[in-house]
Amino acid sequence: MSSAYGYASASRDRQPPLSGPRPLDELPRLARETSAENPWPVSILSQKYHDAVARWPGAWVEGQIVEINMRRATSGYITLRDDFDEISLPVMGFREFVTKARDFHQGDRVVVHGRPDVWMKATRLSFVADDIRRVGAGDLKAQIDELRKRLKGEGLFDSERKVPLPEFPGCIGLICAPQARAEGDVITNVNLRWPAVRFKVVHAHVQGQQCPPDVIAAIQHLDQDPDVDVIVVARGGGSFEDLIGFSDEGVVRAAANCRTPLVTAVGHEDDWTLIDLAADLRASTPTDAAKRVVPDVREQWQLVSGARMQMFMRMDARVNNELRLVEGYAQRPSLLHPETMLDPHERFLDDATQRLERGLTRIVDDADFTIEKLHASLTALSPQSTLNRGYAVVQTGDGHVVDDTSPIAVGDELTVTLRRGTLTATTTGVEPGH
Repeated sequence: MSSAYGYASASRDRQPPLSGPRPLDELPRLARETSAENPWPVSILSQKYHDAVARWPGAWVEGQIVEINMRRATSGYITLRDDFDEISLPVMGFREFVTKARDFHQGDRVVVHGRPDVWMKATRLSFVADDIRRVGAGDLKAQIDELRKRLKGEGLFDSERKVPLPEFPGCIGLICAPQARAEGDVITNVNLRWPAVRFKVVHAHVQGQQCPPDVIAAIQHLDQDPDVDVIVVARGGGSFEDLIGFSDEGVVRAAANCRTPLVTAVGHEDDWTLIDLAADLRASTPTDAAKRVVPDVREQWQLVSGARMQMFMRMDARVNNELRLVEGYAQRPSLLHPETMLDPHERFLDDATQRLERGLTRIVDDADFTIEKLHASLTALSPQSTLNRGYAVVQTGDGHVVDDTSPIAVGDELTVTLRRGTLTATTTGVEPGH
């Protein structure tokens, strides 16, 4: 501290008035030098605590988050509890720590790095953190999430790989722990719904290190059995660590490569493992798996009864319809009076004959009119019609028509064509035209 605070109390029996803060050189330097007559002020003791704790080195601390508050961007608070004893530690951090801690939740096991500190306002010891990491299940969850992403990238969870379940399985392969409740749940509920089904049960470890190889071997064994129509992997509920074996990469690949339809019923409804993503169907519980792999015999009987009833109704309706059609055919006029069948055709022929006559007559009339019209045009344009009006055509000896006196000389012979007949004349005179 940059300044000292006074302490006015010479005796516990009397309290003289405060005389203001005392200089630092008048206060005891060490704790063993204090006395009832010459004590430290609270601020000095708090400062001593702070200075002593500030010399402590930083440390990594492991525990479980029981409280977490990261709503502010500048500071956050966590309460860590020891994994075995009922001992808690308050942890606070600032901007960088808050950014790292936002993804954590109550119940996560973590390791936190920081330094101890004393908040002098209340002389309270706290732990100021600058880093936080997951441990235990947290690391496993991160590893499983990375494995999930990698296997998804390989296409092991694609819907195209899913195989539909058989509608009426004759034999079910069941993988479960020995004397497990899940085995009884599956078999009992399946027999209640479809008693005709048979079981082939393969017992395996469902947790611990032996779980993955046992489950892989069981899946492969049942997949190679030609009698098995569907495989069910069943296990009751448990902690995340108990179910970790069903997220093993080998187990997931064995489930994805299984040619026989595979149903998983691992844990409770909220529990998810990677084998659920690779399976053809995920059931929430072993009982739910029993309901999904076989139909209900009562429902099937109802379906059969309903189908039989519909079949009889449709057959009866079909027969009645055919009878009505036969009766209708028998009452038709064409069968009662067959000659009436020719009436429409006779009327059609009469109408066609009349239309043909009218059409030919119209064609002939149009042709006659066209010929008369062309004959009149030809007559009007003929040179003979001009000659008939008293005109003549004058030609030279070589046959050229004379329409000008310029090429004609006196003594030339000309041919004159009249309406009837032709004259031969000799030119005795030429008068030019104007």
